[in-house]
Amino acid sequence: MIAGLERAIAGSGVQPPHESGSRELAAALAQALGPGGALLVAHEQIKSRVFRLRFATAEGILMVVVKRMSPEHALRNELLIGRWFPDLGLGSLVPRLLGVAAERTGRWVWHVYEDLGPWELQTHVPDRERVAAVVRQVAIFHARFTAQPVLAECRLHGQDLGVPFQVASVRDAIHGLEQLGPPRIRPTTAQQELRDRLLERLYRLRDAESDRIRALNEWGGPETLLHGDLWATNTFAQPTAGGARVRIVDWDRLGVGPASYDLSTFLLRFAPEHRPWILDLYREALGEGASRLPGRRELNLLFESAECARYASRAVWPAIALLRDGAAWGFEELAAVDGWFEALTPVLPGEPS
Repeated sequence: MIAGLERAIAGSGVQPPHESGSRELAAALAQALGPGGALLVAHEQIKSRVFRLRFATAEGILMVVVKRMSPEHALRNELLIGRWFPDLGLGSLVPRLLGVAAERTGRWVWHVYEDLGPWELQTHVPDRERVAAVVRQVAIFHARFTAQPVLAECRLHGQDLGVPFQVASVRDAIHGLEQLGPPRIRPTTAQQELRDRLLERLYRLRDAESDRIRALNEWGGPETLLHGDLWATNTFAQPTAGGARVRIVDWDRLGVGPASYDLSTFLLRFAPEHRPWILDLYREALGEGASRLPGRRELNLLFESAECARYASRAVWPAIALLRDGAAWGFEELAAVDGWFEALTPVLPGEPS
């Protein structure tokens, strides 16, 4: 056991803490760090289940990132890092997986990754050269996976983020919200108004379902592999003498669908004035494939459909938690979703093309 490890990962959300899988993780770390022993000298919590660990070893200071995830998410990442990307010549785009540790009950898995340093993209004042490097690589993996037979395996172990996701997210959210009333739940007046307002938004999306499906089929282009959660914080661009070295992390929500799903997520992380030039970089990187991208008006509709489906999917689980457990946080989360709907504006500003 590595001294201090259980304390370092105490924020992983496991209850009771002694079932965190720290012993199994320690074994994976020992293998990843190599012979000679290592002393944990510092730790940092990056996200709720992700930690940066700093070790002193005989060869100097080594840093790794450890992440706790469900078995199905662990398998997705392992297949992508170990098979799907290397088979298509894209292995350098993902971080090295140094170790895997399954908790003894099988409820979750720890991954040990190389630490990529402080090179995730910043969006408030974007560095154009580093953003361009990331956008080029996103376009490359989108193009490389288009029409590949491996998409069947990606869909099997990931998600279908095309039409099925858009339809199911809205309908599942409606089913949950419609139950948030007597006799199962007795909401306050404000909670009832929130629930009704969200339902009206979702009913409108359901009523427009056929039009949105038609737009996706007409303008969405061919299916490809999608990251599924393409926030700037999941993209790293490290400056080197030969240009920025890009890695993309956190593939837990990967799936198959139109490239516009990833594009909308990525573009929305940036202020509106930056989105057009970022999209232009993506078009340029696609080369001949850029002809498949529609104009601004059509893209805005595709982007809106993807974003609304994501909002709807975020309403499903608070509703279930309220119905099953009376979770106090449920209505707070639903209020956040309602706020996202209210604040949604076209991803690409200006007049339609």
